[in-house]
Amino acid sequence: MNESSNENVGGSAMGGSSLAVPAAIVIGFGLIAASIYFSGNKPVTTTPEGEDVNSAELSTVTPVSERDHIRGNPNAKLVVIEYSDFDCPFCKTFHTTMQTIADEYGPGGNVAWVYRHFPLTSLHPSAAYIAEASECVAQIGGNDAFWKFADLVFAERSVNEPTNVARLPEFAEIAGVGQADYEACLESGRGKAKVESDAQNAIATGGRGTPHSIILIGDQTLLINGAQPYEVVKQMIDGLLN
Repeated sequence: MNESSNENVGGSAMGGSSLAVPAAIVIGFGLIAASIYFSGNKPVTTTPEGEDVNSAELSTVTPVSERDHIRGNPNAKLVVIEYSDFDCPFCKTFHTTMQTIADEYGPGGNVAWVYRHFPLTSLHPSAAYIAEASECVAQIGGNDAFWKFADLVFAERSVNEPTNVARLPEFAEIAGVGQADYEACLESGRGKAKVESDAQNAIATGGRGTPHSIILIGDQTLLINGAQPYEVVKQMIDGLLN
């Protein structure tokens, strides 16, 4: 399952060499007329869930670089790139799944997890602000500080509640970032460009909702459809690594 700006939930099939994992549970058929807004207030509408994400779309994923937030070995054989929204309920669930995957496969250097931003601001008005705050933490405190901050944000709230943004300075401080530096970065807007760049790439790769996750292994690019449970993600990873 994932969350889209249309609130459509369903499975999708992949063509060519790409792969989609069918959604384990399919619920909800309501539509909400909404758009996602990025730079220049340009509206971007999403494609309804259930339509194919083709291999050409997946192949447009931006290569992993030092600009990314990476948990695990950057040179790992298999990389999971997740485009996520800090206030998305399904992203909270999937974040826990990926924490378990990272703990299990990270020490061996076989799997890395890359976090990128895809705030659905039509559904979660604070999502872009939280994403920009996380970028400030990363710019000031580095990769480890980003992950500490991200883990705290997701852990702080229950599944169906928004993030308490008043606690973000506290989380930044716990992550090792001074409050004055954090506030100055937020006021400068330095985190905005990375958030927008990530979101635009999510859409280019066929992202219709969150979480939108792509596996890179060798010359293969594969889709994880929505917030798959740990057992499904583990099965995918084991099959690919073996």
